[in-house]
Amino acid sequence: MKPTLVIMAAGMGSRYGGLKQIDPVGPSGEIMLDYSIFDSLRAGFGRVVFIIRREIEEPFREIVDRHIARAVPVAYAYQSLDDLPNGYSPPAGRAKPWGTAHAIYSAREVVREPFAVINADDFYGRAAYDALAGALTASSPGASDFCLAGYRVADTLSEHGAVSRGVCEVGADGLLKRIVERTHIEIKEGSVVAQVEGQLLTIPPETTVSMNCWGFTPALFAHLERALAEFVKTRGQDLKSEFAIPTVVDQLIASGQATVRVLPASARWLGMTYPEDKPLVRAGVQRLVEDGLYPNRLWPA
Repeated sequence: MKPTLVIMAAGMGSRYGGLKQIDPVGPSGEIMLDYSIFDSLRAGFGRVVFIIRREIEEPFREIVDRHIARAVPVAYAYQSLDDLPNGYSPPAGRAKPWGTAHAIYSAREVVREPFAVINADDFYGRAAYDALAGALTASSPGASDFCLAGYRVADTLSEHGAVSRGVCEVGADGLLKRIVERTHIEIKEGSVVAQVEGQLLTIPPETTVSMNCWGFTPALFAHLERALAEFVKTRGQDLKSEFAIPTVVDQLIASGQATVRVLPASARWLGMTYPEDKPLVRAGVQRLVEDGLYPNRLWPA
């Protein structure tokens, strides 16, 4: 059974100022997720599921149907604020999506096989998909044995502002021992630092971090159902609370309900967190094309 690639593309792009999911960066008008899908197909993935919001469905589908849907079977899942378990409903005034773990939960009805999860606006490199495909193909759909592509934090930073990353503690056996979501990670005076409760925490540049490039089995969805019910019960009235996948995974590891193998990844990050990132991303993609890693046009015209 070929694994499925699940792409989280429902973000609102508040820091970017628009729908970065469909902003062209390639020499022939490719968007970032074109490169992810291209790499995943070369690695052996067999299907793509897009997690989007209904509000962006028309422009998103227009781009996907133009090329991607001709190359690979495509399905959609829709992240909405009222998709909650146990009869819970979102509080009045909530506009912010519930977070990455909720986005993955949104795909529970359309994913039945082992799957990878990525962000729509990040570049992960072909090696990450090769490693994920190998691990997922060998996995059992009912097991809670997961995996993660881990990157050096120094290779994942924006020159134009702070980013959020899941900071990892990895055991000698290659298994993830702990992951903590850190916000406001940036370079200050030559050091990588994160703001934690008003204090600056120095992070060694070789530290492994997650950029939401995960490998899961369908067993994850039952874990998400339980965790989401507890999250909404305890934090659902907070208009800015986020149900983040690193937090859920960390809880599963701590409770012994899941294991996560870290697959080292060496590609340098390309991503569009801020509008100023776009010229750098375009230049980075162009270098990859010139180096022969990607064709000038990914899909047939």
